[in-house]
Amino acid sequence: MASKQPQHDKEFKLNAVKYLEEHPDLTLRQCAKNLGIGASTLTHWRQQFRINDGDIPVRGSGNYASDDKKEIARLKRELRDANDALDVLKKAISILGQN
Repeated sequence: MASKQPQHDKEFKLNAVKYLEEHPDLTLRQCAKNLGIGASTLTHWRQQFRINDGDIPVRGSGNYASDDKKEIARLKRELRDANDALDVLKKAISILGQN
């Protein structure tokens, strides 16, 4: 079973970058350890903060690039579930038809 990565909200990410900037005496790794996150995660958030003029964009659950992609993924899951149900019904009909 795959472990799920913790989801941090936008406020936590912004506060983490602010904490890093407010503690120049600490290394990035020390700041990350104090916050309970990985150094690469904090580095990524800092880069996003700088690129987006003091903001860190969040995409919400699923990390989809847009609402359209999220909807497409939902529809694909729905289609897969419907196809699975159809396969079960086909097998049931073939079993019942043999009797």
